[in-house]
Amino acid sequence: MATFQFKEHTIYYESYGEGKPLIILNGIMMSTVSWQSFVKSLSQYNRLVLVDMLDQGNSSKLAGKTYDQSLQVEVIKALVDHLELDKVYLFGISYGGEIAMKFALTHQDRVERLLLFNTTAQTSPWLREIGYAWNKAAADGEAYYSTTIPTIYSPQFFTKNAAWIEQRKSILIPLFSNPAFSEAMIRLTNSAEFHDVAQDIHKILVPTLIVGCENDYITPPAEQHFLASQIPASQLVVIPDSGHASMYEKPYLFTSLVLGFVLADHVTFKIG
Repeated sequence: MATFQFKEHTIYYESYGEGKPLIILNGIMMSTVSWQSFVKSLSQYNRLVLVDMLDQGNSSKLAGKTYDQSLQVEVIKALVDHLELDKVYLFGISYGGEIAMKFALTHQDRVERLLLFNTTAQTSPWLREIGYAWNKAAADGEAYYSTTIPTIYSPQFFTKNAAWIEQRKSILIPLFSNPAFSEAMIRLTNSAEFHDVAQDIHKILVPTLIVGCENDYITPPAEQHFLASQIPASQLVVIPDSGHASMYEKPYLFTSLVLGFVLADHVTFKIG
């Protein structure tokens, strides 16, 4: 657990293990705490770096300010420089994937491989409307929970794991009822309102793993198919029977995909 200063802000991060650095960029509601179950596996062969971006977890909150995602890209660049890292494996899920793509476009020389899970090249009018709904519900913790959480998971996972969902609900509603948290969530959501790298992602030339999920209703598989069609050195995997939170619904498969892509040496097969 450590911090560093970014401009007038404090950025919180955690570092585990040794080896080539793997930086994890959170989804919009996530923090470093969200990854604790994966630390042992993901740090066994790599240096795992978890980070709270601005308005997340233990990092500074930007009360009263507006910003776009370019500020979060600056945060990640400052983190890479602070840790004196040359090149990194950069993983991003959902909101974090959007930041990861923008980082790869502006600092491609610092990226060894890119992992994009459950993310999209642009905030479509449909996704923007979902964000508006989230913001409108943010004043009421229970309403915010009901508006956001059910669509994050697949229907079958939500139903099958009802006891776990109820436990999460008892934890999340008090958190969502905290004005500091809800105001931060509104700012984070607004920062992604005009996210659009659709015309530029063909410039990402580093090896890239793109993962979507069959029952993702936030960033549907068509979004990942588009990413794969545009990023030249990309590979696409669509996880069946999973919603947007692939790491929770399919933790073993999720871990296998991340480790497999990060650890595999480049192999060229000669046919014939």
